[in-house]
Amino acid sequence: MTFNPTSILEELNANTLKLAKGYETLQGIKSVEVATTPKELVWQRDKVKLYHYLRDTPAKSKIPVLVSFAMLNRHDVLDLQPDRSLMKKLIEEGLDIYIMDWGYPTQADKYLTMEDYIDGYMNDAVDFIRRKHKIPKIHKQGICQAGTYSMIYASRYPGKLQTLTTYVAPFDFGDNDNMLYKWAKHIDVDAMVDNVGTISGEMIDSAFSMLKPSMNISKYIGVMDSLEDEEKLLNFLRMEHWKSDLPAIAGEMYRKYIKDLFRDNLLIKGKLELGGKLVDLKNMTVPYLNIYATSDNIIPNESTKAVMNVIGSKDKQEIPFPGGHIGVFVGGKSQKELAPAVAKWTVERSK
Repeated sequence: MTFNPTSILEELNANTLKLAKGYETLQGIKSVEVATTPKELVWQRDKVKLYHYLRDTPAKSKIPVLVSFAMLNRHDVLDLQPDRSLMKKLIEEGLDIYIMDWGYPTQADKYLTMEDYIDGYMNDAVDFIRRKHKIPKIHKQGICQAGTYSMIYASRYPGKLQTLTTYVAPFDFGDNDNMLYKWAKHIDVDAMVDNVGTISGEMIDSAFSMLKPSMNISKYIGVMDSLEDEEKLLNFLRMEHWKSDLPAIAGEMYRKYIKDLFRDNLLIKGKLELGGKLVDLKNMTVPYLNIYATSDNIIPNESTKAVMNVIGSKDKQEIPFPGGHIGVFVGGKSQKELAPAVAKWTVERSK
């Protein structure tokens, strides 16, 4: 390889110019807003809130949908910006949407359990919507960790749900090559919870960052070419804003999540206990739509797909999404193809 100081100097000058223009672009950006689709707070218990998205036109389905996102991140990614909003698109496709906000747990919440979240907050939110609309059942959607919890909920309260849809949710935590699953089996979660109580979001995020460390470098290299374009730079900043908004995790809930699911794989084995009762996936008999991302580096496809052979639902369907874990919510195909397909499936089962 020939050393060419002239070309290196030219590249440095070009990058310096990009940075200078990027600084000018940043100076013109007053704020970074996410989750702008209009919604109103309709219910709250402790730090957990329930919002109802506002509609300009009547919904195609009279049965509303309750959406729950993972507790490890904020649900704002589902409504990142107007042209990359799964929630906005589902509303446009005719669904009446409620979304749960798990809030920001503090040390005061370290003793909250999985039972508190599933039998407590989730069940109370479902009951609130049922009472408000005077209906016996609602549609349920859950994403990632909340997809797992929604499946557990549906196995315990199938009579309260019209359908269940999960996105990139883990169900089988058995042996596979996924690094996250391997790490989780060796975490001394008892020591973590006993010593720090509530688990910080930064601690969880550091583990996810190590799954694919090259992405942490490449994303900043890639943004260099977008510094002069305010809209592209805003896209980048919105995603970074969401990624940096990290709620803590209630310690006792996290202890059971790691030990009973990741380590001992009790859910798929039919041995998971919640409130002293076994969670039997055969009791999950409602129509089910299972969405997984074919290039998911966080939740393996085999972990998601495994539940199809265990649940009791006769009406069950899979949608393989061509993309990664986050692309399910913010990708172009999510808006053009996935959201309309999910809405159509849901509306057809609203009678």
